[in-house]
Amino acid sequence: MDNIAGQKSSLTWATHISVLLLVLLWLIPTIGLFVSSFRDRDQISASGWWNAPFAVELTARGRTSAEATPDGDMFVVTGNIYDDPEAQSYFPGGGGEVVAFGTRGANPTEFDAGTEADLGDGETLTVNADGTYRYVSPEDPGSRGQRVYFAAASPPNFTLDNYEQVLTADNMDQAFINTFTVTIPATIIPILIAAFAAYALAWMDFPGRGVLIAVVVGLLVVPLQLALVPMLNLHNKLGIGQSFMGIWFAHTAFGMPLAVYLLRNYMVGLPRDIIESAKVDGATDFELFVRIILPLSLPALAAFSIFQFLWTWNDLLVAKVFLPSDDASKVMTVKIADDLLGSRGGDWGILATAAFVSIAVPLLVFFTMQRFLVRGLLAGSVK
Repeated sequence: MDNIAGQKSSLTWATHISVLLLVLLWLIPTIGLFVSSFRDRDQISASGWWNAPFAVELTARGRTSAEATPDGDMFVVTGNIYDDPEAQSYFPGGGGEVVAFGTRGANPTEFDAGTEADLGDGETLTVNADGTYRYVSPEDPGSRGQRVYFAAASPPNFTLDNYEQVLTADNMDQAFINTFTVTIPATIIPILIAAFAAYALAWMDFPGRGVLIAVVVGLLVVPLQLALVPMLNLHNKLGIGQSFMGIWFAHTAFGMPLAVYLLRNYMVGLPRDIIESAKVDGATDFELFVRIILPLSLPALAAFSIFQFLWTWNDLLVAKVFLPSDDASKVMTVKIADDLLGSRGGDWGILATAAFVSIAVPLLVFFTMQRFLVRGLLAGSVK
């Protein structure tokens, strides 16, 4: 009785849980990236994005004042560590309670806040929880104060400075335009070519068709890294090496196997009666392809276009190989990797912001065309 038509499967709950887990696996990193893009660099390094609403303990440094007051045989310096400009730079939103302090970078939390630290040679230093300090020295400290390292609670600090730095970087607007210049043709060209090839492999009888289908399936597992150097050498011989035309052809070549495979499987599942009726009415293969196959294959075409757009927009490796290294030709991924992050990742604090700016357009495309993606992938699965 378990297989009666219309009866709900007992494993429905497992399906729902699986779908929920998949959604969370995709959604949680995106939310984390979005939250981190508004956080201060130091807070990103100190805690995870889920702790963004809470205070974070940061390690900072500053100097005491150089204005000493004689007190018998000693010189006393008092003040607040948060008045030092260097210390203020660590806490744009204002510093919180000081937890510990020290005078060496190797051990910035050597002493608890409020305790008197013996620095040797008669010098002592006390830093209280509110940031006030008392530095005592047998000699006049001169024009420079005592170096102080301390750990203090930093309130949540959300800022748009990261976005300002990314969006106002030199030639970022040109990189944004270049990304569209690469992505749009590299998405349209393989669709046009693959649609013709898929129709031929699905509905035209010719010798070697089965071999061609097997070759297309085999090309799906070939890593693109193996073809980078040979293809670049070929492009150089043809005179299109490191140009927009060269990268269009590169993305077309790398996307063709999946495009042909996906479209061919979809076209095979189209109703045979419609195709045979059109042929009986005298329609040529080209007319059949343009007037019947293409309109019916719109979900599959949209599904592949989403994949190709996402891969091309987020590509870094192919762009580094097939585009010139000058600023006028850089796409966003290359601009972010080379100019904003640097070769050693020195500005990694803006990585979350740069990544979220980069994926904004692909997210918009995906959510706009997701209904076509589902229809294109599932069509033909049920006869």
